Order: sequence, then structure tokens, then C-alpha cells
Amino acid sequence: MKISILLPYKENFSPTYPGAVSIFLSSVIKKSKFKKFITVYGSTDYKKKYNIKYKNIVISKKILGLGSQTSKYINEFIKLENKKPSDIVEVHNRPLYIQLLPLNNTKKVLYFHNDPLSMNGSKTLNERVNLLNICSKIVFNSEWSKNRFLTELDDIYVKSLKLIVIRQSADKQKVNLNDKEKIITFVGKLNKAKGYDIFGSAIIDVLDQFKDWKAIVIGDEEREKLIFNHKRLHILGFKNHREVIEIFKKTNISVVCSRWEEPFGRTSLESASCGCAVIITNRGGLPETITNAVILNNLSKTSVYNSISALIRNKKNREELQRLSISNFNLTHTNASIQIDDYRNEILDSYKLKNISLKKKLKILHVTNFNERHNGRLFYNTGKRINNGFVRLNHSVLEFSDRDIVSYYRKINDLNGSKRLNRKFIEVISNYLPDIIVLGHADLIKRETVLFIKKTYPNIKFCQWFLDRMDTKWIKNLSRFRDKYDLMDANFCTSDPKSLKFKKEKPIYYLPNPVDESFEKLKNYQNKYLNKDVFFAMSHGVHRGVLKRGKFDERENLIEKLKLLTPNIKYDLYGMSNNQPIWADNFINKISKSKMGLNLSQGKPVKYYSSDRFAQMIGNGLLVFIDKKTKFSDFLNRNEIVTYDSLRDLSKKIIKYNKNDQLRKKIAKKGRDKYFKYFNSTIISQYILDKTFNFKKRKYFWEKKIK
Repeated sequence: MKISILLPYKENFSPTYPGAVSIFLSSVIKKSKFKKFITVYGSTDYKKKYNIKYKNIVISKKILGLGSQTSKYINEFIKLENKKPSDIVEVHNRPLYIQLLPLNNTKKVLYFHNDPLSMNGSKTLNERVNLLNICSKIVFNSEWSKNRFLTELDDIYVKSLKLIVIRQSADKQKVNLNDKEKIITFVGKLNKAKGYDIFGSAIIDVLDQFKDWKAIVIGDEEREKLIFNHKRLHILGFKNHREVIEIFKKTNISVVCSRWEEPFGRTSLESASCGCAVIITNRGGLPETITNAVILNNLSKTSVYNSISALIRNKKNREELQRLSISNFNLTHTNASIQIDDYRNEILDSYKLKNISLKKKLKILHVTNFNERHNGRLFYNTGKRINNGFVRLNHSVLEFSDRDIVSYYRKINDLNGSKRLNRKFIEVISNYLPDIIVLGHADLIKRETVLFIKKTYPNIKFCQWFLDRMDTKWIKNLSRFRDKYDLMDANFCTSDPKSLKFKKEKPIYYLPNPVDESFEKLKNYQNKYLNKDVFFAMSHGVHRGVLKRGKFDERENLIEKLKLLTPNIKYDLYGMSNNQPIWADNFINKISKSKMGLNLSQGKPVKYYSSDRFAQMIGNGLLVFIDKKTKFSDFLNRNEIVTYDSLRDLSKKIIKYNKNDQLRKKIAKKGRDKYFKYFNSTIISQYILDKTFNFKKRKYFWEKKIK
């Protein structure tokens, strides 16, 4: 394993003159469980380094043009990477570096320590969208910085799991508050952006009024010269980090009165860690650096003076603020390191589904046609069965009925409603944040939409199930299945996967048609007063609901021939001979009157394929006849279903079992019992989750039987 951290060019990774990035990294790396795998890359002139694996990138001093030093710095880093590629490259505070790194298998993480809108490589909307596509994680030092990154970006990005906040950290100091001295401290660049001009003016008046207090100023500024003089104002210039901390330990009041929008603010953080009473302005991420502080909404000489004076006068208030500041301090190096290691674990996948285990209750977004617009006519469908299984497993399930949505949102500029559907789909995901998205015949969900979601929410699992046959004259179905096949973590179909004629780069699993205890409630083998012998139903399309004029189904010829061979058999036939198809409870009422059911699919028999009519008939206790070539006998033996190899064979068996009521009931009962035992919706739904999340390696009943 290798983790590389790339610093900004000329960031001094040295205790001699460190920047905020170096101080932060030097502390959290030491506490990381990945410490021995981490190498920091930088370019500094200081010889003294932190006791961390470090590689100094030395480049020529010769400048070949604008930006050439950055290019050479990155190119040297890429050369080193090419020798031994990293698993993760973490780039600090330089979005432009991320854009220059090659698009390879190395996972990229970008840290923002400043305002993203002020930095090359993240100023524009397109640059930030590109960073979201490139990076596995983007880490911000405050919610303020994160919100700046999201400026003008669509709301769908707001909850992206790629965007995380890990605030800078500090050691919680051991401080005796009784040892605090009457010191007011200002630390930072001595310029107007940091509010030093206001502090300087105010502190002179404070020191004139409170004779036993003094002020210490630490910092420098070559570009601005703001001069303030007082005999008890000590301007110390630059001090190393350890010296600053020692001064904070003695300080009573620390003032961080920035005029500009601070992305975070290390001074207020470290003041709090040392138990100071801290005064901050309500700018940028400053309020996120401390749990208890005096916050100035309006910055002026008067507001700074009044705040300092109030803390000096009210000792009880000041000491309470100091006590709370140290006791509530939680932005420690240990906590930051844990957060960083957590996302590294996630990226490296060094453990199997730490957050998604077999016992976890999942959030499932189930996208299929729930047929709301058909007013209950198509309620008894496989999508609902699978949905019921997820619910019985105690998961949270959000239904997303794609066909209903497109029918509601059709407009002139979106004739099939697909644009609005895909937009709504993304919005729902951003609000619900599912663990898994299950697609069932969701053809109108675009491939590019799935790609976008996978990039924006990389932890979400995807799978699809497909019920229709995909052979010969149904080749269009194969192309529907294939459209998003490679984007899925698992694919499921109701045909033998080996029969699909395309290169399988991702797993495809056989999916039996499930039965459901709330749908298949009949036990026809117990009914002594059945007035029909054989039930058969088909349609010219479930969404049409009625027979289509001029359309002929070849199964009608077979049924007519069968009737001639079995003249004494009472058939109950629907979807043919001007007898309209039946649906919902009408279907249940009709099927309740028959002893036996004929499962007959369109076209030539395909291995393991059947429509859900098979599950409906066997699940309601009918004796079911099915073509031998479907190989259903691999799952159900002759004591549970009846197979036939020709029309004549079928006619003989219908007559035989119609005469032998006891045998018919016995087979029907065993068939129903076995199908409910091994093919119920709860088991099928668990199977979908097991395969998608790579849970238990157990084999399901039908997997053991598939030949």
C-alpha cells in the first residue's frame, strides 16, 4: 500500500517556518494507522524536517515562463509516481494540481484550506464539476469552505458523499487557568485583512485604561506597515509554533478580528485549545473553530474595544468562557486522524463493507413500474413482490415508479417525460441517500444519469432485474438489459444467463419468479368444488390491458388443437377468442375456480424462462403443466409439477390428472409448498442484496440445481 501527500509548491514542511498545512499534516500523520505507508512530497529550502517520511522534489531554478515552476513540480512528482504508483494521492490546497495529474487508477483526494472560489482550478463552475468527477473525496476545513465550493452548483451535489468536512486540529493543552496572566494576544499577519489595524487602534485605548494588562502581538507583514506603539504592547514578530503555544497558555484574552472571510482560522483554534477567552469576528469559518467565544457581528474599533473591556471587567464571565473553551474542545489531532483514516479505509476498500453488513438495515431505492396510473389493475406484479421482500427484511424502501412519473410530466419540450424523470431521480437520491438502487425494467433512466450518480455518490450500489425473455425475436429486450449492464454491481434475469449471447464482464444471476404470501393466498388443491379443469391466460401487453385488434398470438392455435385432443376438459381461457385478458382480483377470482394451470410462453421454450404466470399458478395451488425444454425439472420434480414434451403428451397428461383427483391434489400441494419454501419474495429479495453487496457466500437452492 502507498499513500502520497502532495504539498503546495514551496510549502515549508519544516518546524523552522511551517504553514498551516504543514502544522496540520505533521500532527495527524503521526496518529494515523497508515503512517508507515505515507510519503509526503514537497519542495522546501529548509533542511530541518518533521520526523515523517518525506521526499523533497528539487527542480531547476530557471524559470521558463509563467506557471513553469508548477508544471515542473507536478511533472517531477508524476515521474516518481510512475516508478511506483500510489493507491491514494492526497493533494493539499491546489485544485490545479489535481487537474494536471494523469487519469489513472490512483484514487485522488483534494484538500481545500482556502476559499475554493479564489483558487486556480476551482474558480469556475465547470472546474468544480470536473473536480467532483476526478476526485474520490474532496475535503474542506470548514462548512463555509464547502458551501463556497457548492456556489452555483446544482442542489444535487449538496449531499454528495464525496464532499466531507475535516476541520484542522490542535493538541488540547494541559493548562491551569489560575496561572493565566493579564495578557491580550493577537497572532497573525499584521495587515488589514486580519483586522490588525482595528486591533492596534483598540488595544492602545484598552492598555491606557487597564494599567495592569499588557498585549502581545506575534506576526509580521512585509507588504503593509501598520505601526502601533505602547509601552505595554510587545510586538514580537515571527515566532515558531511551539513558542506561540507557550504564549497562548499564559494568555487570558485572544483576539482574532479578521476582516476577510477566513476559511477556518488556526489562531482561534489554538487559542481555544489553550483555554483562552477568545474574541472572533463572524467571518467565514471562524465560528467553526471554537465552541465558546465572543462573536462580533460588526467589526469596528468600538466593538473590539468593548468586547475586550467587558472580559477584563467581568472576571467571572471571562473565567467561565475559558473553562468552557478548554473543556468543550474536540478538534484534536486524534479525532481528525480518525476521520481521515475512515475515508482512506473507504477508498482502499481494505475491509469488506464496514458500514454495509448483512445485519444492517438498508435504505433501498426501488425503481420500477409500480403501475399507479392503472388504478390497481396491475398491482399483482413482480416488482411489488420484490418490494414486499425488502420490507419483510425490515429495510427502508422508497418506491420510485418511473413509468408513472413520465406519464405525469410529459411536455412539449419533453415528449416522453424522460428529462424530468431523470432530474427527479437525481433529486430523490440527493434527499434519500440510499445504500442501494434497484432497477427493474427502468429503461427511461438514462445511462449518463447512472454514471453521474456513481461519480457523485460512489458508495451507492446498483443492480437491475429483468423479467422478459431476451432470445431470437425478443432481441430488443437484450439491448435494454445490456444498456446499463456494465454499470451494475449485479444483474438478474429470469432466463439462464448462459443463454445470453454477449460478453459478460459483470456478474449475471438467474432470478426465479417469486411468490408472495400476500398475493398467492389460494390453495386450490383444498377446494372440492372447482368447476373448471384447466386455466390459461395471456394478453397482448400488460399496459394495453385489452386485446389489440388485428393481432394474433401463435399460442391460440396450440390451444385450439389442445381442445380438440381433450374434448371433455373444461377450459377457462382469457386473452384470446375475443375473451378479454383479466387482471388483479378478477384474475384471482377466475384462477380460484380451476384445478390445473397451463404455463405456456410465447415462442420456443427457453431454459429456465417463464413469465410470472408460473409463480401465480403454482403459488395458488394449481397443478401446473410446463414444457420440458424449460428445464424447470431441475428445480421441481415430477411429484411437484408436470412437464410435457409435445402437444399430444400434454393432452394425455391433462386427461390423466383430471381423472385422478387425489394425485392431482398431492402434486399441486407439494409444488406449492416447495415453491414457497425456496422461491418466496423474501428469499428472492435477500438473494438480490447478497449478490449485489457480496454478502454471504451461501448458495441458494436454485443455484445448486442449475446445470
